[in-house]
Amino acid sequence: MPTCLVLMHSNIVTRDAYYVVRVQPGLSNAQYAIRNTKNGFTLTELIVVLSIMALFVFWTQLHLFGLLRKSTFKAQVQDFVSTMQMAGVAAAQSGRRYEVIVDLTEQGYLLRQIISPDLSEVLEEEIISENSLGDNCWIAYVEFDDGEYTNEGRAKFRVGRSGWQYGGKIVLLDETQQSYSIVINRLNRIVELKQGDVSLLVPKAKEDVPF
Repeated sequence: MPTCLVLMHSNIVTRDAYYVVRVQPGLSNAQYAIRNTKNGFTLTELIVVLSIMALFVFWTQLHLFGLLRKSTFKAQVQDFVSTMQMAGVAAAQSGRRYEVIVDLTEQGYLLRQIISPDLSEVLEEEIISENSLGDNCWIAYVEFDDGEYTNEGRAKFRVGRSGWQYGGKIVLLDETQQSYSIVINRLNRIVELKQGDVSLLVPKAKEDVPF
């Protein structure tokens, strides 16, 4: 059977080599096979590309870890503030007494509902929540609005229907030693977070009020 040989030109620029196409008479469609052969990356080019990708991944991880550290500190402080606020709201609505115990030695805190007349002992059934702070969030000290101050042991904030027994501030430090203050105001029951080591609003004694 006669055949027709057609030689396809090779493209020198792209280095694509084309094989001979053998066309058989009587077929409605031409059948052909084309094979492309292209040069791949050299070893040097591959190493350069992988190095750039590794640097990009490393930079992305550093940036991500920095964001996670910041958000972790923010989340821990917000949980702390929320616990203090929850104690105040629960006491006002229920008439029960609650206490937030700040443990500067263990770097943690717990919220309990007081059900026992012995306030020195914390019963298991009294504990509502208990949290520990991470390495990037540190309780520096606690100061009450009556002048009491401590940077060790335990500090207790007690609240009932009439409000907080004592106000004060809990000073926290982040990993850069930047300070933040959780301020408990017993005059208006507000618990808020402020940046820096703020000054306390100390209630005046009755003899100091002119009216």
